[in-house]
Amino acid sequence: MELSLPLNYAGDPRAACDHVAALESAGLDAVWVAEAYGFDSPTLMGYLAARTERMKIGAAILNVYSRTPALIAQTGAGLDAVSGGRALLGLGASGPQVVEGWHGKPYDRPLGRTRETVELCRRIWRREVIDHHGITDMPLPKEKGGKLGKPLKILTRPVRDTIPLYVASLGPANVRMTAEIADGWLPTLYIPEKARQVWGTALAEGAAKRDPELGPLQTVAGGLLAIGDDAAAVRDMARPQIALYVGGMGARGKNFYNDLAVAYGYEKEAATIQDLYLSGKKREAEAAVPDEFCELMTLCGPEGYVRDRIEAFREAGVTMLNVTPVGPEPARLISTVKNWLQGA
Repeated sequence: MELSLPLNYAGDPRAACDHVAALESAGLDAVWVAEAYGFDSPTLMGYLAARTERMKIGAAILNVYSRTPALIAQTGAGLDAVSGGRALLGLGASGPQVVEGWHGKPYDRPLGRTRETVELCRRIWRREVIDHHGITDMPLPKEKGGKLGKPLKILTRPVRDTIPLYVASLGPANVRMTAEIADGWLPTLYIPEKARQVWGTALAEGAAKRDPELGPLQTVAGGLLAIGDDAAAVRDMARPQIALYVGGMGARGKNFYNDLAVAYGYEKEAATIQDLYLSGKKREAEAAVPDEFCELMTLCGPEGYVRDRIEAFREAGVTMLNVTPVGPEPARLISTVKNWLQGA
């Protein structure tokens, strides 16, 4: 199991990147850079590539609406080149709030767009001449206004023609597709003890169609990390994130994270959190998050307890533990967990 960390993109991005770079020597294997509707992730990933030597640098995520498949492929190839083959490309459909509200694009055909982007990225990195017609037309045909376009291949030679593609997915159909075509999976609000009941069937159905050459699906998940007799109190720091996603990420009746909370068995609590959050009562929404939800999606407590939590994530199929260390010595926490993962 590898060890990664999500970049905190709130506040000063340069300071956040410098903080992550300093953790490389402590054993951090990878960093995941989100963008949502904040700073774009490729800019920060390029800065991280210059500040680090060994760790992998991942986008989590680039949505498949605001950039064309060709631009996503170019971005992945460029990041892989400047990092010396350390790029990980996380893709996803994001949600209507970001896609329509921020990017001004209709939120349509999310699965088809994701599948097409994965296919085209791989073809572009292999330096194929692209003549593709689907959701995206390359080149633009005459009947759609095209005049001078002709099939092209990427000018430069990518460092790798197999840059790992991870997909962020939650719903059954999307997870099924992820297990079929992606190199890795980026689930959110992941509870290892409940993962099989929510996604087991979809993962198995997708794996049955998977090309053996892709190898096993990699899974990235984790949460807040704190070790110590008083570390359990840190779990409460997960409440704002859970409340935001379950309550405020999307409209009533169209919130993927709320659907996930329901699938976990928190149906009444999910409805309460959403009602409170959408009414502007964020603190009350945070208080309504079940204690169990906070506990099971974090790794906070005495040493033996945290070791058990790590094993729970491992047994659920997680191959990269994605943690946010909390406390005055993040490097020590990263080093400690890395040693555990290596069997030291």
